Amino acid sequence: MILFLVQGQRRGLAMMGRRRDSQGQLFYEFHLDDVVPADHLVRRIDSVLDLSWVYEELKPYYSHTGRPSVDPELMIRMLIVGYVFALRSERRLCAEVQVNLAYRWFCRLDIEDQVPNHSVFCRARHERFRESAALRRVFERVVATCIATGLVGGEAFSIDASLIKADVDKKKRVPGDTPIDWPTSEEASRAVREYLAALDAARSGETGADDGGNGTGQSGGKPEKAISLSDPQSAWIARKGENPFFAYDANYLIDNTFGIIVDAEGTRANRSEEIAIAETMVERVGHRFGLTPKRLAGDTVYGAAKLLKWLWDKGITPHVPVWDRSKQTGGRFTKEDFVFDRERNVYICPAGAELTHSGIIDQERILPYRASKNDCSVCSLKPRCTIATTRKVCRDLDEDVRDYVRALANTEAFQRSRRERKKVEVRFAHMKGIHKLNRLRLRGLNGAKDEVLLTATAQNLRRLAKLLGRAPPTGLVSSVA
Repeated sequence: MILFLVQGQRRGLAMMGRRRDSQGQLFYEFHLDDVVPADHLVRRIDSVLDLSWVYEELKPYYSHTGRPSVDPELMIRMLIVGYVFALRSERRLCAEVQVNLAYRWFCRLDIEDQVPNHSVFCRARHERFRESAALRRVFERVVATCIATGLVGGEAFSIDASLIKADVDKKKRVPGDTPIDWPTSEEASRAVREYLAALDAARSGETGADDGGNGTGQSGGKPEKAISLSDPQSAWIARKGENPFFAYDANYLIDNTFGIIVDAEGTRANRSEEIAIAETMVERVGHRFGLTPKRLAGDTVYGAAKLLKWLWDKGITPHVPVWDRSKQTGGRFTKEDFVFDRERNVYICPAGAELTHSGIIDQERILPYRASKNDCSVCSLKPRCTIATTRKVCRDLDEDVRDYVRALANTEAFQRSRRERKKVEVRFAHMKGIHKLNRLRLRGLNGAKDEVLLTATAQNLRRLAKLLGRAPPTGLVSSVA
């Protein structure tokens, strides 16, 4: 019996496999394509991604002499890997591509090819990629693929913005009305130089007088509450119940059919910027892809009369709650309690008195209607109406459009748009949860634009790979792009 057990143990040892430590083989046959699983995400993304156009478009931005540069397609592919798989550091990205065979396969690197140094991305992003708008072209090519494969309906869009924290120490700030002794151009950081250049452009009249796109941190001449010394183009956000922080806005315009992001833009975080970029994105999508939606859904931020009128003139039905502060009267009569007589151009107050317009236009679009002092002084309803000498009611130049949009709120189409608008909120949730863009890594407005655009590209590629997972029709993609 004992002899049987011993023999069994010996037999078990004989059957146990043991890898040989010898590495003396001279030649190896190894193919990356054989080790990347057929259902890996990089394969599905590669099947819908076309970067063959990169060389021709970037050719004018490279010198015809000197040492050959790093392949621009390789850098773009590596950036896509970084943003698809949330590798937020370019150092870490290079390290992961070095050891990850699937990433090497996607980047067209062989097993013995050298991975570029992380420093090449900085120079390419700030010079050639930015001058040529290469990252936007990559994004638009992906959108064109989505259109060509039928994932974009083009009838209903939704728009929204989400705050992203800037990569700054909020303690390094000064009040907005405090003069700042900025360093010289040679000593200043790139983010500070961009800010100072934007200030110079605003002073010279190269941009509009309002806050739309000047990046100066000012709105209508009103100074910011605080300015970051590290990234002065970021906006100081102070909200009730939250600790203040510096931030930028990620703006998304999506098609409601499958939630494809048809345009994206990083901007300073303020309401006027959101309104201005909404017009820009809608126009850009129309110019680039020939898409003009029949309806646009958004939250109250986009309910300003100027934007509503612009959408109305474009033939786009605004499914947006109207921005209206007329109800903030401390419990007194609101604007809704006054009846507008269109024929006589007067408002009738609850007591029957008339409020007339003097012909003055405030802020280039507000029409003030005032009651007579004689009527208000003897009115028994005045305590419920106003504490001023006379009651004033303001009417926007485009109040007719505002009234029309208010009437849409009770329609089934409006409610449907509100439900579909949740898709853009899902995109933002994925942006921060999956792609980890809850805090920017690059500083300056241009850095925010690049990060938002790359993240939107990565989201569309993941969405496209999931819904399609096959190569798009080449002819259709080229015709749309």
